[in-house]
Amino acid sequence: MLPSFADLPPGEGVTHVAVMSPADIAGTGLGEGMTVFWLGDRPIGHILMREGLQIGSRIDHIDADFLTSIGDESQRQVQPTVSASVVICTRDRPEELAACLASLPRQTFRPREIIVVDNASRDQRTRDVALAAGVVYVREDRPGLDIARNTGVLRATGDIVAFTDDDVVLHPRWLEHLVAAFDQPQVAAVTGLVLPAELATEAQRHFETYWGFGKGYRERDFDSSSFKSHRRDAFPAWEIGAGASMAFRRDVFERIGLFDERLDVGQAGCSGDSEYWYRLLASGYTCRYAPSSVAFHSHRRTMEGLASQIYYYMRGHVAALLVQYERTALQGNRVRAYLYLPTWYSYRLLRRAIGRKRIDDRFLKEEIAGCVSGFRFYHSKGKCEW
Repeated sequence: MLPSFADLPPGEGVTHVAVMSPADIAGTGLGEGMTVFWLGDRPIGHILMREGLQIGSRIDHIDADFLTSIGDESQRQVQPTVSASVVICTRDRPEELAACLASLPRQTFRPREIIVVDNASRDQRTRDVALAAGVVYVREDRPGLDIARNTGVLRATGDIVAFTDDDVVLHPRWLEHLVAAFDQPQVAAVTGLVLPAELATEAQRHFETYWGFGKGYRERDFDSSSFKSHRRDAFPAWEIGAGASMAFRRDVFERIGLFDERLDVGQAGCSGDSEYWYRLLASGYTCRYAPSSVAFHSHRRTMEGLASQIYYYMRGHVAALLVQYERTALQGNRVRAYLYLPTWYSYRLLRRAIGRKRIDDRFLKEEIAGCVSGFRFYHSKGKCEW
């Protein structure tokens, strides 16, 4: 079945192309921005172009064996038999929220409930949008994305709790494929592929090139054995996915606790999602990346907005490393925070000082300032009693 491209966001700078073989990809004329290749309703790769030059590519894995595996994957998938709640945490973005909610009635697998957690919006527009869409509206006056996520978890009644963001539009089979990936009892969390909804501005193109949410086009499991192989360094939980498209078995929140409310937007700035995946792996669970579940994210449009985002990304990253050490006593987290990151940034500063400028150092100042702020934030909050 070919994808219905009418169901995909018509974003400037992103082109979707249906293919049947690697030869079709080679024969595709590439325009400016990102060209995403689809086999049926499954994205399988992309190429990024800028000013006529290829600056990024994820097609090297596409061969006959990979295409066969995609067919096998499709054959294995069945309609989910468990129920799901969808939680959207939002603040003061009613237009974006309305677009996200509009993509949910088209889901091939209908959620038991859709919960909008209004995280201290300043007016009634968020409430009005949620009520007009006929979803569950919950007000949470304490600022913080992980605080809002926890409010959603406690309100949810589905077997699976799926999260997306208000600046996301969902593929019609997003929830079906996300929930179907919970096909083994040890899989406690599943993340999906997050593609850009548009690449219309320089800031959006820079983010997608160097900071994008996409984690590739192969399904991948992260289990206890892969976690244990990183005992001497910090397991890269941020590679598991993105909080804009993730789901959890609801009962794991009863077993290992809720999201750490010191992290993510409104608090440390980021990494509440990856800290939770890390905690699941440390507890012996498996996290799965399922790129057949697709969401489209609207990146920040301005350089000022992107600079702030990167600052808080790094602030949250450092704070999460220290939280992970606090919870597990695994030294790799402290090694990354106190040794690897300072060494890495010292090298990049030296590289810049001798005149070897690189475009990926464009926000180096914000990255370093964010890291320093992450240490300060964590130590100002103090350890939590669990």
